[in-house]
Amino acid sequence: MYELGSVFSDVDVDAGTNLLVEGPPMSGKRDLGFDVLATGARGGEGSIVVSTKDSAERVIEDFGEHVGDVEPLLGVVDCVTKQQGMGTATESELVRYASSPVDLTGIGIELSELLRALYQQRGVTQNRILLHSLSTLLMYSDLQTVFRFLHVFTGRVQSADALGVFVVDSSAHDEQTVSTLKQLFDGIVTIRESEDGGFEARLVGIDDGTDWRDL
Repeated sequence: MYELGSVFSDVDVDAGTNLLVEGPPMSGKRDLGFDVLATGARGGEGSIVVSTKDSAERVIEDFGEHVGDVEPLLGVVDCVTKQQGMGTATESELVRYASSPVDLTGIGIELSELLRALYQQRGVTQNRILLHSLSTLLMYSDLQTVFRFLHVFTGRVQSADALGVFVVDSSAHDEQTVSTLKQLFDGIVTIRESEDGGFEARLVGIDDGTDWRDL
């Protein structure tokens, strides 16, 4: 079982669960995903971030702020550095690079390599995986291609007994696109603006779901 972090602290999900986090821009979707991963990292679980928006360096820095004094077992698949020429793409055991967000095959291969490294080199059997963001993938590839990729990706999460968290900007896509993607996930976290001007989140699809929680 995996605990879901501070916002959904009373919710545990089975190994192999895939969650979709949907919400408007700048609503805390990435931070929520990091919080879910950090909850496991503080207990010695592995964390993998597939980033289509930020460099590995940025991901490592920001994730460190979520885990506190713990040295996390963090793997990163960086999908932007090589494409944008943002610096030197120096691969290591736990930092891998895809050529771009279009390289869906490469992303899948690097994910598998990180899972293998965490298990074989570090003995980690429980991992949490964050893909931020599906919206970037949909900018470069059509819905059918992304759907097929996610079908394989979510299956990989299931077979690895991991927890998958996937982020999408709901306002960037039509309702049909988001509804199609939702078919692949066990639970949906929806983020919306609250009455006080902040943001709140609700989880549906897992047990009886939850009420709205402040972020």
